[in-house]
Amino acid sequence: MNHEIARASGRKQANLRVESLPFTAIPHQSRLFLDYLSDPVSLRKYYPNAVPSVDELKGFAPDLLAKYKADRGVLCDALAEINDNVGASDATFENIEWLRKPDTVAVVTGQQAGLFTGPLYTIYKALSAIKTAQLLRAAGTPAVPVFWVASEDHDLDEVSEAFFISGAGELLRTEYRPKQYVEGAPVGEIEIDDSITAAIDQLMTDLPGGASSAEVRSMLKDSWSAGSSFATAFAKNLATILKDFGMIFVDPLDAKLKELASPIYAAAIDNADEIVSRIRDRSAELQAAGFHAQVLVEENYFPFFRHTEDGRRVALRKTGDGVYRSKDEDGEFTLADLAATARHEPQRFSPGVMLRPVVQDYLLPTVCYIGGAAEIAYFAQNSESYRALGRPVTPIFHRQSLTIVEAKHCRTFEKCELQFNDLFAGMDAVLQRVVESVVSPETAQLFADVEEKIKAQLDRLDDPLSQLDPTLAANLATRRRKIIYHVAALKKKAYRAQLRRAETVKRQIHSLFSSLLPNGELQERVINVHSFEVKYGPAFIDWLYDAVDLDDRGHRVVYI
Repeated sequence: MNHEIARASGRKQANLRVESLPFTAIPHQSRLFLDYLSDPVSLRKYYPNAVPSVDELKGFAPDLLAKYKADRGVLCDALAEINDNVGASDATFENIEWLRKPDTVAVVTGQQAGLFTGPLYTIYKALSAIKTAQLLRAAGTPAVPVFWVASEDHDLDEVSEAFFISGAGELLRTEYRPKQYVEGAPVGEIEIDDSITAAIDQLMTDLPGGASSAEVRSMLKDSWSAGSSFATAFAKNLATILKDFGMIFVDPLDAKLKELASPIYAAAIDNADEIVSRIRDRSAELQAAGFHAQVLVEENYFPFFRHTEDGRRVALRKTGDGVYRSKDEDGEFTLADLAATARHEPQRFSPGVMLRPVVQDYLLPTVCYIGGAAEIAYFAQNSESYRALGRPVTPIFHRQSLTIVEAKHCRTFEKCELQFNDLFAGMDAVLQRVVESVVSPETAQLFADVEEKIKAQLDRLDDPLSQLDPTLAANLATRRRKIIYHVAALKKKAYRAQLRRAETVKRQIHSLFSSLLPNGELQERVINVHSFEVKYGPAFIDWLYDAVDLDDRGHRVVYI
């Protein structure tokens, strides 16, 4: 790991120690993602406008601005209304005014409208976009950060739960679902009811007490209030957390933005067959090159969802006779029917994952998108949607990736002679290692001596038995494996007994995994930001901002 000291926060001094771990050392990373991190320019076949660093984006900006045709006045009027509705700060409205200017570009990121802002990586996406925009502006390219709230997604299961660390150091799951909602409706339109109050109160009871507990409780109740939609509550929560940074929020369900997107909707429907054909060809290319295609696109795929009269968002599929139907409805549509609806009632459609970035970048002068590993992978596919519609393909950068290690976990690491990346071996392996090195090294040495002697004695039998009868040698090999297996099983039981006697160490290791590798995943993919804000207050966001280093393409382990 590479070591450095991040800049101390201006709100509250904090000397942050940061380690950078390459993604090649983290399990379950896709080859396409790793190759893109290593050398994005080498993959320009799939990412035509890939650049090696933020500094190189200035070369993409002129072509982007020349091809940007959306009405900035209409766009910014809609954004002003959306951001006023979520209580955005003065810094946000200043950035909206910047966006009205013809030479200003947008650094865009986005995420689903997760409960209480969802996992930590939502915050990391936002801070990465903010810092990228600031660097571009400092280099002479006017830029503003924009957060696209994926309010059109219709899977409530994906956004209805959030995870925290309880006062006992255990993983704590919180879930909220309104009592009544339309199954399959866009999440952004689902209305919060008064049962949210009980969910927030229970959460605040289960979280460890901290100096900012009252402030977090107030923030959650103000943001997630009865009568608000999921999208509004999410954006309001995030706007409060990021109030000092001028983030602009976009809700694609907004009627004015739908009208503004109407031309690209109609063009995409007119060219649906070409879009699907190109994406399928690209998927085959990726697989032939040894990469994976992130999104399965079948021959009958249609790049839009249709919004029904009863409020559901349904997929359309092409049938054998060339018309489009949804599995939940009796009606059928031709491409001409669908294109006409897109021109006159664009609110009846929302783009699927292969088209959403194109729509986003039609509405916004997007100089780059900040995404996660999966988004980077599927950008290799949906770049073909841009090409089919004659749009410049947006460069994509990986968001900052962080794990936050608190002081108590630092002490556990030190006491148990561990490092963060040791956790990838799994709980059982780490516990065994701690027993061997810390809890009872004499027991470990005793078993090592016994295993060595057993092997030595069995080795003495090998040659004589082979000469006496070759079948005896094979029998010895089988029994050797059984003997070694039983000794290892006995060792494991002995270690467990040692751990029962060292319950404090076991709890500390368990807490490490709950906090740093919950459910076997990186912390950022599970734990919610308010787990830390209750203890450290608003200064925690400053610390995260200070820990963001856009030149670092690794996973940053931040010790606070």
